[in-house]
Amino acid sequence: MTAFLVSYTTNSGRRREMTVKADSPAIARRELRKRGILADTLIRKESPVTPPSQTKRPGFDLKQLLEGGITIRDKALFANKLSALVDAGVPILRSLDLMRSQQRTALFRQALTGMTQDVNQGDSLANSMRRWPKVFDNLSIAMVEAGEAGGVLDETLKRLAKLLEDNAKLQNQIKGAMGYPVAVLVIAIAVFLGMTIFLIPTFASIFEQLGAELPLFTQMMLDLSKLLRSSFSILLVGALLVGAFLFSRYYATPAGRRSVDALLLKLPLFGDLLQKTATAQFCRTLSSLSRAGVPILMSLEIVRETTANTIIGDAISASRNEVSEGLPLSAALRLKNVFPDMSISMLAIGEETGEMDAMLSKVADFYEDEVATAVKAMTAMLEPAMIVLVGIIVGSVLLAMYLPMFTVFENIR
Repeated sequence: MTAFLVSYTTNSGRRREMTVKADSPAIARRELRKRGILADTLIRKESPVTPPSQTKRPGFDLKQLLEGGITIRDKALFANKLSALVDAGVPILRSLDLMRSQQRTALFRQALTGMTQDVNQGDSLANSMRRWPKVFDNLSIAMVEAGEAGGVLDETLKRLAKLLEDNAKLQNQIKGAMGYPVAVLVIAIAVFLGMTIFLIPTFASIFEQLGAELPLFTQMMLDLSKLLRSSFSILLVGALLVGAFLFSRYYATPAGRRSVDALLLKLPLFGDLLQKTATAQFCRTLSSLSRAGVPILMSLEIVRETTANTIIGDAISASRNEVSEGLPLSAALRLKNVFPDMSISMLAIGEETGEMDAMLSKVADFYEDEVATAVKAMTAMLEPAMIVLVGIIVGSVLLAMYLPMFTVFENIR
């Protein structure tokens, strides 16, 4: 495979260079067109020969064991540290070596070792990152590639670090908003089951010895307790596990995920929060990529890959196809009706004035504030609702135990 030095012009008129590897110039141009890049010049350059001993990667079993340990926070920390080192004038090889010695995550440390070898043999930092897809996503690779081509790697890494930190913050806000009610609900159910299975039978035997007549509500709770202590509980748990498994399999299919994601966007409170989060993430990511000089078609493809909701991702993908045919991005997105009208209007103004990246950044700031406000409002609403729910669950069990006591007191009189 041959390396080619590519020169191209971005949408903002800036001249950029990058390296691409392909078997022939025609294949290289075809790959570039897929990324939305129209090459001005394509020059073949010699690629260094890498000894087999130096290209060795970790074994399959070890990588499988270590997969999934890299978080957005880890990537943001990597970009921030590398930006500081490059800005201070530390050579890239020395920077990678320093970061490798400080890295605690085994998979990340192995990736930095391999990247150091690749860069030492003349490869670019972006290409060396591309060989570790479990560590670096397409967003990080594209921004580093643009920074290398424009000679502004330190600035691009700073933008990447802030972008990743903002995305992590948005995700944590959503997890916090959804995690609180789920945690309280699980605790409430656990308390209800514990009191129903273990506490109510103890009081039932006491009431039986006293000869008290059980009220209807108490008798219903006793029947439920017997049911939960019988083999029915095992069947119920089994049915819930099977249902969860079938749902996960259904959600893993493209049609299933689309139907579930569409339903999530229509949920009261949560649907609006998810839409605002997706809007903020879309605007922030596209702004950062555009400012780094990444072509618009390639940027839209990367944004689509980083979008969690498939309905919004499909809309971005369809808009990308229409943009490639000459339609403005704002007009293409307006037809899909997945983003708020205000964000589309601001994007259209940015396209008209040639300041799309700046306008998208302002829109992202606005919707990030909207997400923070929505999370606070939702938490304020859910906290008393969860307290009332726990009170009803515990109160119903206590009521079932204390109602027969009134009959006992009447008999004593």
